[in-house]
Amino acid sequence: MSDPINANPTIIDVNSLPTRLDSTTNYENQTIYEKNKKLISQITSLSLFNNDEEISSLEESLSELSNSEDIEEIDEQEIFDLISTISDPEHPLTLAQLAVVNLEDIHIEKKPHDQISQVTIKITPTITHCSLATLIGLGIRVRLDRSLPARFRIKIYIKEGSHQSENQVNKQLNDKERVAAACENDQLLSVISQMLSTCK
Repeated sequence: MSDPINANPTIIDVNSLPTRLDSTTNYENQTIYEKNKKLISQITSLSLFNNDEEISSLEESLSELSNSEDIEEIDEQEIFDLISTISDPEHPLTLAQLAVVNLEDIHIEKKPHDQISQVTIKITPTITHCSLATLIGLGIRVRLDRSLPARFRIKIYIKEGSHQSENQVNKQLNDKERVAAACENDQLLSVISQMLSTCK
């Protein structure tokens, strides 16, 4: 290709990328079910109930409550974790290391689980004339389409002012027919597979 690439991109140290903290020791971050189990234990140890039937009934009620509320929510950090390790097609680095994807540029419009929620991602190309911005966006879309439940709609945009063909790229990335056609192209899929090969 005749378009120049960014030969000296800014690289972010992997250790400084945002990650989900280990919450196993934090009581506030325990699941509802774990909290309920502890509550059941505390209540039954006080011998407030006359028989095993009442205790069993309490356990069943709390279990139903936890099952209805303990649906793991997908948040921005999880989306970032899914796409941060995608390889850049030009450099032997990930999209997160090149700051093409950033946690603060990911937003989820959450809806009840029986409705469509929207994930919006803004990507920042390393240079304003990046000829592979559409390919990067397509790689992100394929990764999320394969990883997220069907109740999520994905929107990918170029961050405002970061690309000279911003509107054209945005149109391509969010046009269902163009995306479907691109995903049927064996050569494109081969490149995308290489990009996704580094995903954890």
